[in-house]
Amino acid sequence: MDDRLTERREAILQAVVEEYMATARPVGSGLVSDAAEVAVSSATVRKELGALEDEGFLHQPHTSAGRVPTDKGYRYYIDALMGPSQLRSTQHDRISDFFDRSHGELERILAETSRLLAGVTGSAAVVVAPHAIAATVKAVQLVTLAPRVLLMVVVLSNGGIERRSFELDDAMTDDQVASAQQVLSDAWIDRVAGTPDTEDLATAVSDGVVASFVQRASIALQEPDGEPVVHVGGRSAVAGVFDETEKVAQILQLFERQLLVVTLIKDVLDRGMRVAIGAETGVQNLNECSLVVASYGVNGSEAGSIGVLGPTHMNYPQAMAAVAVVSNHLGEHLTRG
Repeated sequence: MDDRLTERREAILQAVVEEYMATARPVGSGLVSDAAEVAVSSATVRKELGALEDEGFLHQPHTSAGRVPTDKGYRYYIDALMGPSQLRSTQHDRISDFFDRSHGELERILAETSRLLAGVTGSAAVVVAPHAIAATVKAVQLVTLAPRVLLMVVVLSNGGIERRSFELDDAMTDDQVASAQQVLSDAWIDRVAGTPDTEDLATAVSDGVVASFVQRASIALQEPDGEPVVHVGGRSAVAGVFDETEKVAQILQLFERQLLVVTLIKDVLDRGMRVAIGAETGVQNLNECSLVVASYGVNGSEAGSIGVLGPTHMNYPQAMAAVAVVSNHLGEHLTRG
């Protein structure tokens, strides 16, 4: 960092931040002077606490109260003072065991992952489902729902399932449906959805009805399948860490706006940040919250993201370690299929 604090002030700031993360209570000079890393008198600590407050790293809620970290104080702690973040062995084992036992549909695995992350961190957790473009096609199936309605089901290598329905101008015979399914399967299986040339597919089919449908299906798979799916775990944790009912309601309402959640996480990642503190989130209702994020990859490509949302006094080392470990395990698990 360009403007480093003195070694003494760093030690005092670190002591305040870590004590406040543990207790969520203003930290007095006595507690700070007892910290092994500080090793100075209470009088000196009080003087340095005042200086740190003047510089915007700490805040005193009341004249007679101790200090609490500001967003600036937390940022300095994360960027300059926090050591390597590691999970306890029991937590690491819990995560490893979860992914060793996880099988089934992608949506269920992601939902359970959000609950796992919430349980490990004690905060609300978010898992954004991977984009279809991050996976290859494993199977294509066409199902006749009505005389002029076809459903296309595409199974992806990451466990995801894409469903698209088509209204037809004219009904297709069973043979035509089977022919279209074969053409689509030959073109897409083991390839990323949307990569085949739609015109080449259409011209390769002599039956005009089948060719027309194949082209429509190809175009459909090149388009996003609606908004990304967001799985939220640990909603109850929000009520446990915020005293104000209105604040809890605002945060819970945020989770219902899936596109906003996805955009928020993407914005933090695009800024090259692992943690957004308070106002850094850019969302007014989250001024008292911090967001810890990470992306996860599938088959070597960035696919989705995860995050933990909690109060600004959250245990940052634990949250950052948990998000990193879970994102790595999730990416590896989905890559293996």
